[in-house]
Amino acid sequence: MTALWIFLGVIALVAVFLWVTYNGLVRLGVRVEEAWSDITVQMKRRADLIPNLVETVKGYAKHEKEVFQNVTEARSAVIGAGSPKEAAKADNMLTDALKSVFAVAEAYPQLQASTNFVELQQELVDTEDKIQGARRFYNSGVRDLNTKIKLFPNNLFANMLGFTEKEFFDVEDSEREKVEKPVDVKF
Repeated sequence: MTALWIFLGVIALVAVFLWVTYNGLVRLGVRVEEAWSDITVQMKRRADLIPNLVETVKGYAKHEKEVFQNVTEARSAVIGAGSPKEAAKADNMLTDALKSVFAVAEAYPQLQASTNFVELQQELVDTEDKIQGARRFYNSGVRDLNTKIKLFPNNLFANMLGFTEKEFFDVEDSEREKVEKPVDVKF
């Protein structure tokens, strides 16, 4: 009879452990999904600002078709990105394309004095700050989820419960090199 109670106690402990582990993993998974949603919302917001920026710059620099084409392609890639890795790659392309637009804008003092252009620049800077914050929140959630999945004894049950590691929203190596050597940008 004592062996039965011990067996039932062990079963109850395993059940409670699985219940707590599952709920913790679900909570972290939802946090990661929420954070990814924040990133996509901010990237969409930035993508929506870009046509206005391009049209404003086009009015002053009509012969810069390649720059505008690159921005359009990068914007489409951002909108179509489905995973953090694809989004990071597309985001890097868009950042480079926007740098080209701002480089073109430097050649046109009347454009830099345009209220519309200045407001668009400010909105883009604000949106970039929000994207950076959303990335940090997402990567924090991914770190917590991946850590919980990898820790013993969770690692024995996480896959059985349907949980897998998520990928970080990371910048590419070429972008890391740029971070080490900041670029002076003057508007």
